[in-house]
Amino acid sequence: QVQLVESGGGLVQAGGSLRLSCAASGRTFSNYVMGWFRQAPGKEREFVAGISRGGSTTRYADSVKGRFTISRDNAENTVYLQMNSLKTEDPGVYSCAAGGAPFAELVDKANQHGYWGQGTQVTVYS
Repeated sequence: QVQLVESGGGLVQAGGSLRLSCAASGRTFSNYVMGWFRQAPGKEREFVAGISRGGSTTRYADSVKGRFTISRDNAENTVYLQMNSLKTEDPGVYSCAAGGAPFAELVDKANQHGYWGQGTQVTVYS
């Protein structure tokens, strides 16, 4: 079992920044590919960013490329999502997720991640 707890969400003006954190406990954190997904009201959950076990490989949704950065600290069992230049289309509940399959197979597939946090709300106002 892997337990994931997100933090760092909040209310921010468009153009501003937020840094989300996801702290993991349980099994060895570095064994898992980590991802961030978001879900806005009335919409399906969507992939935001993913990072490989060692942190050397990342992938982003086209909508956030150049604005968001995913990183991880395996010594601290934490994955981060730095969100800059936030837009009014970015709000939602942001959840981190962990998966045990190879990075390329699961990185942007929510149903391939076996462990999820409870999510943290991000709200952007214009």
